[in-house]
Amino acid sequence: MNATHNRQDRLDRMTSLSLKNWQPATGPDAVSLKKDAAVEMGWGRIIFGHTFQSNNGLHDIICREGTGKRDIAFYLRDPHVLLSMGPDKLFMDPSHTYRLWFHDYRPGRKRWPTFTIRRLSMKTDAEAVNRIYRSRKMVTADTGFYLDKTASRLRTYLVAEELKSRRIIGTVTGLDHVEAFNDPESGASLWCLAVDPQAKAPGVGEALVRHLTEHYMARGRSYIDLSVMHDNAEAIALYEKLGFQRVPVFCIKRKNQINEPFFTASAPEENLNPYARIITDEARRRGISVEVLDEEHNYFKLAHGGRSMVCRESLTELTSAIAMSRCDDKRLTHRVLRTAGLEVPRQFTASVDDSEKNVAVLEKLKKVVVKPARGEQGNGISVDVRSPEALEKAVAWAGRFCLDVIIESYMPGEDLRLIVIDRQVVAAAVRRPPVIVGTGIHSISELIEKYNRRRASATDGESRIPLDDETRRCIRRAEHDLSDVIASEEKIQVRKTANLHTGGTIEDVTDMIHPTVVNAAEHAATLLNIPVTGLDMIVPDLEGSEYVIIEANERPGLANHEPQPTAERFMDLLFPQTAASA
Repeated sequence: MNATHNRQDRLDRMTSLSLKNWQPATGPDAVSLKKDAAVEMGWGRIIFGHTFQSNNGLHDIICREGTGKRDIAFYLRDPHVLLSMGPDKLFMDPSHTYRLWFHDYRPGRKRWPTFTIRRLSMKTDAEAVNRIYRSRKMVTADTGFYLDKTASRLRTYLVAEELKSRRIIGTVTGLDHVEAFNDPESGASLWCLAVDPQAKAPGVGEALVRHLTEHYMARGRSYIDLSVMHDNAEAIALYEKLGFQRVPVFCIKRKNQINEPFFTASAPEENLNPYARIITDEARRRGISVEVLDEEHNYFKLAHGGRSMVCRESLTELTSAIAMSRCDDKRLTHRVLRTAGLEVPRQFTASVDDSEKNVAVLEKLKKVVVKPARGEQGNGISVDVRSPEALEKAVAWAGRFCLDVIIESYMPGEDLRLIVIDRQVVAAAVRRPPVIVGTGIHSISELIEKYNRRRASATDGESRIPLDDETRRCIRRAEHDLSDVIASEEKIQVRKTANLHTGGTIEDVTDMIHPTVVNAAEHAATLLNIPVTGLDMIVPDLEGSEYVIIEANERPGLANHEPQPTAERFMDLLFPQTAASA
């Protein structure tokens, strides 16, 4: 009896109105179904194609998309016919649709002790949702729209909130189809699942999906649908783990600037890294031509009118060889800034042959940083070295990257990166070392692997914790090794450096920085005579006036500082005549 019932149930699923949407609703379904249903979501509309009587009406409403919005037409009747009516205006979205039938759902046993899921309820929540949307390059909505209580049954906004910091680290939106168009199938849909790229806790996305699913189950709904990009392997793996199944439902969207990457051929610069692409994207937006010269090393040429400029990411022909050499060698940077009276750490040249000289420096400074005199991306740096044994290993480690090694006084505080373009601070971000959070189940190496997957996804593969000697040293300092399973909620800082390329996180703090610190950064850029630089500082208080300048980077990553207009100010410097049009 149960087997027969299950077979019939599966047949009923595949013949439901939303999955056979080329067939018009008939009988009681046709009477109850709201006609021409479209729901405003703040960032655009969800247009329910199977509620429209004709493709003409559906085509017309899609073409009336608002400026700066991203409409989505879903559950389409004959999508190929609809596309043929406006191939110059419409395109088929390269996404898959997944459905979870609630009688297949199995509640999880996991508990997430470091964060909670709740409804969005205040303006700061709405602002945090927009912050996460921007970090994921999604379209935002007016903050007041999220707080519209008259539509609380139609749209459900959930947020994930860290218990200790009260920071919002994730969000998801639900849409009730019964409220939207009197859905005879009693369904719902999930939209805009997004997790803060800086979130340390694992499982935020899964918790949000489960909470929304159980919310609609409690309302008596029968299923929940979602649309996911075909190449988002990490998200698809999560959905399939939770029981979602692929269904034959398609999306059509309007051809506009927001959607352009999905309906145009890849530009020649598509394979450049994110630090080059943020610049070439801004150039194309201004009508500046882009020629890729060396894809592997991210060299490209920009040209507009009679002016051209060769760049390697944010390094350009405007940076002189003298300025570059001052930034490349940390000893020269230190000397130039110290001579001008700017605050810098105490610095000594390490001896490769005489370890006693190095130990004497350590005894004088107590805690030190050991680093190659030349290098970038945090390679070879050991921070907070305290013992002669650790010092010897750190000097040898730094010597692998550069024959010249320096020892500096260790300065506790926040790791701050300031972007200075054309002698003006454009962005400031605090960089924090990677921290893993225990689950009571996974080993440290497994937690690092999970952390790396999340960070790589959030940064186009640019950020991950290397399993090198420095990572092992930090884990040993915490009295653990890679195979240990740490307790739930226990945190371990697995690197002392906060570099993005070695797994660090970055948070915009531009509006918090004290004028004294801003002035010091701008003065340093002037002294080094460099038009574009990233200055690394240690500050005891992000809003205070104290600072120490650690080093200057001649090729800073501009993509790490969104939503600040780093690419825009960079392009203003290179092609000032395009600033007005931008």
